[in-house]
Amino acid sequence: MDYRYVGVVTHYFARIGVAVVLLADDLYVDDWVMFTGPHTEFQQQIYSMQINHAPIDKGLPSEEVAIKVEDVVREGDEMYLIVE
Repeated sequence: MDYRYVGVVTHYFARIGVAVVLLADDLYVDDWVMFTGPHTEFQQQIYSMQINHAPIDKGLPSEEVAIKVEDVVREGDEMYLIVE
């Protein structure tokens, strides 16, 4: 399994379980990603992604997207696309 860097967490809303990620590469709904950092390591599928509260299917480099996450992330954690 290969991993490709796609972005970094810039904010985390703990109450609603949403991470804001600054993208460095394309990201699509249904992609599988891994979040990693000093206290973070988990994988999940992207089920929900938004920009300014509007649902999107694809995020582009340099966009900040909100992603519903299944575990706690922290500012500075990196997100990698899992490439089959």
